[in-house]
Amino acid sequence: MEKDIQNKSNTWLFMVIPVILLVGLIWLFLNSNPIRVATGELPPIEKLDVQKIVLPEPGMIEMHVVNAGPDNVTIAQVLVDDAYWQFSVDTGNTLGSLESAVVSIPYPWVQSEVHEIVLITSTGVTFDAAIELAVETPAPGTSQVLAYALVGVYVGIIPVGLGLLWYPAMRRFSRKVMGFVLSLTVGLLLFLLVDTFLEMLEISSNIPGVFQGLPLGVFIAIMTWFAIMAVGNRGQYVDRESPQGRAFVAFLIALGIGFHNLGEGLVVGAAFALGEAALGSFLVVGFILHNLTEGIGIAAPVTKDKPGFGWFILMLLIAGSPAIAGTLIGGFAFSPVLTVIFLGIGVGAIWQVVVEVGRMLDRAAKKQGESLVSWVNIAGLSVGFLVMYLTAFLVKF
Repeated sequence: MEKDIQNKSNTWLFMVIPVILLVGLIWLFLNSNPIRVATGELPPIEKLDVQKIVLPEPGMIEMHVVNAGPDNVTIAQVLVDDAYWQFSVDTGNTLGSLESAVVSIPYPWVQSEVHEIVLITSTGVTFDAAIELAVETPAPGTSQVLAYALVGVYVGIIPVGLGLLWYPAMRRFSRKVMGFVLSLTVGLLLFLLVDTFLEMLEISSNIPGVFQGLPLGVFIAIMTWFAIMAVGNRGQYVDRESPQGRAFVAFLIALGIGFHNLGEGLVVGAAFALGEAALGSFLVVGFILHNLTEGIGIAAPVTKDKPGFGWFILMLLIAGSPAIAGTLIGGFAFSPVLTVIFLGIGVGAIWQVVVEVGRMLDRAAKKQGESLVSWVNIAGLSVGFLVMYLTAFLVKF
């Protein structure tokens, strides 16, 4: 017994000693930096990132900034449209490392005009920003909340609901036609996967490097994939060809689409808030057409069954309602880091859905003694991807 206790004590000791030595080494380096001794005093590293620009009222500009560098940054002057202007910083002109602040500039901005802003630090380093289209930022009042929620309904709820209405017709499809529809589902999911990843890539480029936006998004995607696999493995004894198994696959499809629509809503809400979605109804119509096939993809696995009306409502809410939350968050509290996290969840969820539907197609092909890679499945995959690609023109135009 005493020997076991001694062995455990020795184990802990061997674990703690390297940690103590590491802490001591770091302390020694910081207090006798050999690089500083060799090169002398280096100038401070200044990096100021503009997170967003808000126009809360006529005659006022608010810039949300963060010091993404290791050294303090002092904002000394502000240029607006090539003219020096008064300003104030809510936390004081000097920002510590990773400190955030709001720079308030009382400037008579002009509706729908472009304005250039330059922040100048005490060392003369400049950081540029621009207001591409000057539009007053909406305040979170009741009418604005309802308006943004309505946009989310148009972007998410309506397209998914219209797609689910195809369910009665899909029940009459032959086996080969249903194989085609399932392959089409994989095609549209692959498009959503690529589209979501590219959105994550684009937004992560606007995040300060210290927060490592892209690695964060990829890590979130991988962990989401593993988490959904773990949930799926809990039901591994449920036959995927049973009604419960097919309903679970449909749920996963709705979940993956829901996370994608959440990220989509974030981008749309932020665009409306910044006045960049002035195309209005044309843009909304584009999203309706682009997302129409999502409902078809959800209904495809359960065409052999007869789910209740409540089940369809639940799937509609899972897949479509995140767009409402996304537009509200994007319109009133847009955060690039938060958006990357949500898009990362979407990437991981959609990938696992692709895997599940692919397995369903593989099992169906083996039952018929056919190959998974058939002309029908290739055609469905191509059509699904092509439909999403073509309707995306109405959104990206």
